[in-house]
Amino acid sequence: MENPHDNPAALKELQDAIYREKVLRAREMTVAERLDEVFDLSNRQMGMMLAGAMHRLGTTDQEKGWDEVSRWLGRLDRVRDHGLYVTERRQSA
Repeated sequence: MENPHDNPAALKELQDAIYREKVLRAREMTVAERLDEVFDLSNRQMGMMLAGAMHRLGTTDQEKGWDEVSRWLGRLDRVRDHGLYVTERRQSA
């Protein structure tokens, strides 16, 4: 089987198939199942943030890691509160 990464058209076809499968699966889910998926994704992401913080600090202390995650999230909150990011691309003048 050809490696799709060597063929842009094959890669696009694979990406489209994966996307279609995910959309169809999501459409078959109940609201409760979707909500469960959201919480699972959120929990995995928080775990990844903790691992990244601990790696960056060079520690195995989870409390220090959570303190760093909290600091990162606080920074994001301040940026949002001050309107220092945009969610849409600005048109150039």
